[in-house]
Amino acid sequence: MKKKLSIRDIAEQLKVSKTTVSFVLNGKAAENGVSKAMERRVLAYIEKVGYRPNRMAQGLRTGRSKTIGMMVEDISDAFFSSIARKFEEILSVKGYRIIYGSTENNTAVAKDLIQVFRNHQVDGYIIAPPPGIEEDIRELIADELPVIVFDRTLPNLEVDSVLVDNHQGAYRATRHLLDNGYKHITLVTLTSEQIQMRERERGYLDCLAEAGKRAKILRIKYHEQREKAVSDIEKNIPADTDAVLFATNYLAENGLEAIAMRRWNIPDQVAIAVFDDCNWFKLFKPSITAVAQPLEAICTEVVDLLLQKLEHAGHKAPRSLHLPTHLVIRDSSQQRSQ
Repeated sequence: MKKKLSIRDIAEQLKVSKTTVSFVLNGKAAENGVSKAMERRVLAYIEKVGYRPNRMAQGLRTGRSKTIGMMVEDISDAFFSSIARKFEEILSVKGYRIIYGSTENNTAVAKDLIQVFRNHQVDGYIIAPPPGIEEDIRELIADELPVIVFDRTLPNLEVDSVLVDNHQGAYRATRHLLDNGYKHITLVTLTSEQIQMRERERGYLDCLAEAGKRAKILRIKYHEQREKAVSDIEKNIPADTDAVLFATNYLAENGLEAIAMRRWNIPDQVAIAVFDDCNWFKLFKPSITAVAQPLEAICTEVVDLLLQKLEHAGHKAPRSLHLPTHLVIRDSSQQRSQ
């Protein structure tokens, strides 16, 4: 059986100290005076030989497992999969790995995942929280475990958070549709009390109220079977609708199918805008106008907060960061011909 490489083996092959190799593996090369050239040399070698550190043993020695537990609503969703990949890229440079889990917006599943992460002795938590886990998060914080929430937060929960301005994003998308001549704008959203969904609805409502227009809201159950969701939208969207704002990209996937079933032409008969951009929206014919969330900035801010918590233990007042969105205007909402 092939002998498993150790830090000692790597150090001997590279003719450097075990301490130098350890600093590089733990993402602490720069702060301990290891040159960039040496760091690259060590990383290139361990990549070549396929070295994988024993993180459990590492955790016992250092008190750190160098893993982060990440909980999202659905890792297959375009937004969450993109953001998870970014977290992976940023944290790997710092010497950390991520364990993922999908909550399906289910309180019981989320509670179980937190226990799984505790059992794996993860160093910190990145959570898009479903309702009902406030006490679980408070217990993590009481145990001095770093927790950062993103995408949404929970009522009366004091925790570090990185959020986007959902109100502003939905308001701007609605304003854009009004400015381009659309008067009967329907919001297709979820039957959800999640803060980010409420804020998107509030942005839509505030914009229409300022314009003196009547709101039309169609609510769809979260993770309704695709066929049922498509049918609900196709049957229940108001007949006089001339523009639709979808509150999530997965609602838009179902909604675009429903609009095709109605044989409505985009944008001649109905304009489309979506909260949450994704790659295929620019490839769709016509291309789809969308509110883009700043994925890079979200990930950078979350990791910065997390590392501050990891490196500077002790109680600090929670910080809440709010990042702006960007409206990407495409063909699906072009100026309406009079």
